[in-house]
Amino acid sequence: MARPAYKRILLKLSGEALMGSGQYGIDPAETARIAVEIKAARDAGYELCLVVGGGNIFRGLAAAAKGFDRASADYMGMLATVMNALAVQNALEQAGVDTRVQSAIPMASVCEPYIRRRAERHIAKGRVVIFAGGTGNPFFTTDTAAALRAAEMGCDALFKGTSVDGVYDADPKRVAGATRYETLSFGKVLADDLKVMDASAVALCRDNDIPIVVFNIRAEGSLTAVLAGEGVSTTVGGEDNNGSL
Repeated sequence: MARPAYKRILLKLSGEALMGSGQYGIDPAETARIAVEIKAARDAGYELCLVVGGGNIFRGLAAAAKGFDRASADYMGMLATVMNALAVQNALEQAGVDTRVQSAIPMASVCEPYIRRRAERHIAKGRVVIFAGGTGNPFFTTDTAAALRAAEMGCDALFKGTSVDGVYDADPKRVAGATRYETLSFGKVLADDLKVMDASAVALCRDNDIPIVVFNIRAEGSLTAVLAGEGVSTTVGGEDNNGSL
């Protein structure tokens, strides 16, 4: 494997990544496959931490649109991320990877509370830390939680595992001629409202100089390939052509 460009990364997984071919919930086989991908990256010498969304179980924004109180709906979504984090933890530990789950919403009977210095020690000892509960506050997405944790953990990059192999100028599932970007600036993503992550997450990564790497987590071996600079992905980072961020 080529010399890595990054040492410590935060991997952001959508809740939908755990569904497999289903329409709802957690597919144990797909979760186990993702765990093998993460183990391969850890065994290759990378330090990893994770944030997992909850959209496969409950999506707060969608529920708010149907009449739920937005804050209550967001808290329900945060609880869904804890369920997903425990599922990923189980799969990783079955694969032989030592893990810890830390939740921004304290629930001592289930997992550790989020404590930054403790999380840093876990990562330094080779454990994979899974951050659950979002930021612990309503009105913030798990994308923003991922950007926040990446900054707090001093990560070299934020890897976003999706169902497509990068960022396109149009939806590649609907537009046959859509073109994939190799690289993008933070400014272009924000100015063109490209659907990489929500704007606050992109701005947080920009302000902390954390590149965002978008790749297809559903493709076998994709995580270690992209980490080694060999896979297909889009990297968001750096300055616009005019020199502005």
